[in-house]
Amino acid sequence: MFTRKLMIALLFLTMLSAGFAVAWLQSPRPAQAEAVSGYAELQLFTDVLSIVRRSYVEEVPVKDLIYGAIDGMLASLDPHSGFMPPDVYKELKIDTRGEFGGLGIEITLKDDTLTIVAPIEDTPAFRAGLAAGDRILKIGEQFTKGMEIMEAVRLMRGAPGTEVTIAVMREGFERPKNFTLKREVIKIKSVKSKTLEDGFGYVRITQFQERTANDLERALDGLRKENAGALKGVVLDMRNNPGGLLDQAVEVADLFLDKGLIVYTKGREADAQMEFSAKSSGTEPGYPMVVLINGGSASAAEIVAGALQDHGRAVILGTQSFGKGSVQTILPLGDDSGLRLTTALYYTPKGTSIQAKGITPDIEVQQAEVKEAGDRDHFREKDLPNHFDGVQIEKPAKPAKPEEKSVTSPPAEGEQRSDYQLLRALDLLKGWQILQGLNRPAA
Repeated sequence: MFTRKLMIALLFLTMLSAGFAVAWLQSPRPAQAEAVSGYAELQLFTDVLSIVRRSYVEEVPVKDLIYGAIDGMLASLDPHSGFMPPDVYKELKIDTRGEFGGLGIEITLKDDTLTIVAPIEDTPAFRAGLAAGDRILKIGEQFTKGMEIMEAVRLMRGAPGTEVTIAVMREGFERPKNFTLKREVIKIKSVKSKTLEDGFGYVRITQFQERTANDLERALDGLRKENAGALKGVVLDMRNNPGGLLDQAVEVADLFLDKGLIVYTKGREADAQMEFSAKSSGTEPGYPMVVLINGGSASAAEIVAGALQDHGRAVILGTQSFGKGSVQTILPLGDDSGLRLTTALYYTPKGTSIQAKGITPDIEVQQAEVKEAGDRDHFREKDLPNHFDGVQIEKPAKPAKPEEKSVTSPPAEGEQRSDYQLLRALDLLKGWQILQGLNRPAA
């Protein structure tokens, strides 16, 4: 029945193509010429589909051919667009909830090779010593050359307690090294916090999930209770944060801003023209803030850093961020598959595009003394094939209403002393406190 319906649809397209061709010959117009070209290319697709079904050495289900064609079309667009069959789409929905059975690594495609963006602390991948920039050449018995990201995710996830072996190549390795890892239930706690010194708090956002903003509020309330009800300053650590949900990035930035634009997006469709602004209610006190970023800080993390930087709410310290300034919309399809499509680019309040550029810190501080795992061999959005170049545009005049859209733990005492970037951030906050005291008028 499916095949018959498909053939009827293809016949209808062929008839339409012929009709438009005749109309174009009778009265050539630019719009009609474009339509003719589009239908001619669809005819080419139907011809190839028909040839493959008739002549390929083995019979292939029509659904597999259609899926393959869609997958190839989206793969040709940019590194972040893609087609997700039902099982892969299910994995994506699980991912945003922050709990799954797997290894604990964030991956992307670089030069058609699966590459680690950042390992998540307290996971099998982190404990095994995997690091940012590592290239995954093989998962189990399957080579990863040309493999889609979500397919790789599906292969690495599985029942807790089961094992999977991945072959990894790293700069300095003479040959790929095998890592055999035991899967665990990965419960990503997106917000972690502690008191650094009396009155100075530390909050780390590992990635932006469904509950990140609420978890951040609770963490800040907890820090206040630990410090006699008030904070002298806060370090917000978003190093190696690969991003996540756009709405959560907006809510996090809103916690520290009482007014003004947080981020805006611009795309081809009206729904892609959006503005997100801060509300006056629920804003944190105006204590001094330092935000830590590095080459593993991407997407939603860059939205927060860019908003706080443009409004002068925080000092950004660290190294240049990843530079992923594109927005992906997840579209469910009729057969439980899904579409991940880049629909817009986002811009900081002052109109700066982050795409392929990243956030430039106010104070550049390399990670010295002890090099953190995620700070070695960082590649960025601009290194990915088919990436968008950042384009400066004017802010949309009438944005549409916003719509719903999609590590490391705090350092221990010993680790804190060897985390050079964190030490500099704390010094900056304490110096800020001293300067405020010096500027107070004498009694």
